[in-house]
Amino acid sequence: VQLVESGGGSVQPGGSRTLSCAASGFAFSIEAMGWFRQAPGTEREFVAAISWSRGTTYYTESLKGRFIISKDDAKGTVYLHMNRLRPDDSAVYYCVAARELHSDLYALGDSYDAWGQGTRVTVSS
Repeated sequence: VQLVESGGGSVQPGGSRTLSCAASGFAFSIEAMGWFRQAPGTEREFVAAISWSRGTTYYTESLKGRFIISKDDAKGTVYLHMNRLRPDDSAVYYCVAARELHSDLYALGDSYDAWGQGTRVTVSS
């Protein structure tokens, strides 16, 4: 069971970055995938999620409009397109997968059954 993230790195404020997460080896059908992030000294924060079957997207309100989640069914990959990045977007971004996702519980870490290792994004000039 693997969630392999890629795309992290350094970016200047105002820039864009796209993270990718490929899922493989799952023993269960994935209903949803998404992203959380955690900056040093802060709690883990939900970023976005997408329903695999319906394509329904969920966002934390403060990031809606700047961050966009998408998926490629054929590749089993989810993407996080991050725009107009700010220093406070710097964090380790974790990919997550769930075998089922209730629409009112999408922001809870316990709703997800698998987590990736994380990829670091640093926004700095």
